[in-house]
This record gives sequence, C-alpha cells and structure tokens, in this order.
Amino acid sequence: MSFNTKLTNLLKTDPRFIDDDGELVIAAVQDRAWKIDHDLVKLLLSDQYIKAKFFDEIEGHWIFNLNTFLDYISQKNFLDNSYTRFKNRIGLTIGGKYLHERGEVVLVWPYKDTVLEGGQTQEEENRHEIFFNEVLAQDKINRLLDPKVLTNFTRYTANGAEKVTAFRRDENGIIRENLIIKGNNLLALHTLKAQFRGQVKLIYIDPPYNTGNDGFGYNDNFNHSSWLTFMKNRLEIAKELLAKDGSMFISINDDEHAYSK
Repeated sequence: MSFNTKLTNLLKTDPRFIDDDGELVIAAVQDRAWKIDHDLVKLLLSDQYIKAKFFDEIEGHWIFNLNTFLDYISQKNFLDNSYTRFKNRIGLTIGGKYLHERGEVVLVWPYKDTVLEGGQTQEEENRHEIFFNEVLAQDKINRLLDPKVLTNFTRYTANGAEKVTAFRRDENGIIRENLIIKGNNLLALHTLKAQFRGQVKLIYIDPPYNTGNDGFGYNDNFNHSSWLTFMKNRLEIAKELLAKDGSMFISINDDEHAYSK
C-alpha cells in the first residue's frame, strides 16, 4: 500500500473529514490542522510511518510539523481529483498559502489597529473621536489602559447606605460583592482584569445600536469603522474576563448585527 493511500485511509476514519460519498475533504483536514486539532494529531500519531513523516522527535517528545503536513496534503498529486490534478493552480495567496489552505478569515476596516477612547454620552458625540494607534502611540495606550483608582464607593444594604472602607473577600482574596461601576467602560474593564480575568460566567452588553437616532441617552451615531473599533477594543478585554465555560450575550438590532458577529 502506498503512503498516500495509507494516509488517505487513515484520515477517512474520522467522519469529520469525509463527504456524503465517503470521499476525503481536504479543506476540512486543512482547517483542523491549522487549529492543531488534538484528535487529528492523535490520529496521525497512531501510524508509525505517518508519525515518522510528519513529526519530529525532540528529547523524547514528538512535535507535529504542521507545515510539512499541510504542504504534503496540498500537493497536486496527493488526491487525483478534479481539483488537484492540474499542474498549475491559480488563486489568491497570503504568505505563499492559498486562501482555502489558511483556515482563517480576517475582517479589515479603517482604524482596525487602533484603540478608541471615546465614550458614549451625547456630550461626547460631537467631539473628534480620539484614536490611539497601536504602533505609533503604544505608550499612550499603555497609560490609557493601566489600572485606575476607583473612588467614592457606597455600599447599599437593607439598613441603608454606608461608606466602604474595604471589599468583602473570600479566603482566596476574591471580591464577593456586587459592583456597579460608573465610568468609561474601556478603562473600567482594564482596571478589573487583574482581579477577575477568566472568572466571569456571564457577560451581557447593550452597546450602541448605531441607528443615528438622537433619542437615546448615549452616542448612537458612530461611523461603521468607528463602531467596529469601539466594539473590538471592548470585546477583546471582555473575553479576557470571561471564564472558559462562560457566555456572552449582546443586545443589538439589524443596523450592526452582522458587524457585531
């Protein structure tokens, strides 16, 4: 049995990699390879010849050679079908890889690589938005997102309001009180990340619907590119707070529904 046949038969044992006719779907294999899929790696390690081809041994550990594997299954002679039998292949590439081989999609828009400080109040709506470029103004971004001092805390109990001198914490030092923080949400999220990173089970956000309507109590008239940057900055840090089994819900309408996804 040839090596190609052996590899093809092995990959076909995973139902994720075959179509309704039982034929191997290379794109599905490539996608899982790019993600270093554990089940795919285990499958390749199960055959000693395939293991020797696509893995390097370093001090007793077997390291998956992703580029070697992708190059091999992408060559025109691996599968003799209507797509790969052509000697010359034509298509868009990035870094020498055809788009279908990369297993990724990148959304690009103006100001994508910047941080938007802007708030949401109507008083701020007409000001010039403040963008900090991640390359040219990294020091300003670092200062902007450094932890901030939170002041004027009040604790509300069944007996009324009382002054806060310290947070109630558990034996591990984790805050065990409900907190309502008023201020710029970007700064607040970065201030909280050291304390709550990876611990939040549910995040619910109600961002600007961006309808252009002045009837709301916050800025609802962003340009699309500004809105995307505004959301990207805040969703990235929100994800750091989210637990592995946590969930995020976003209230949005049709104006920015697709963009928010």
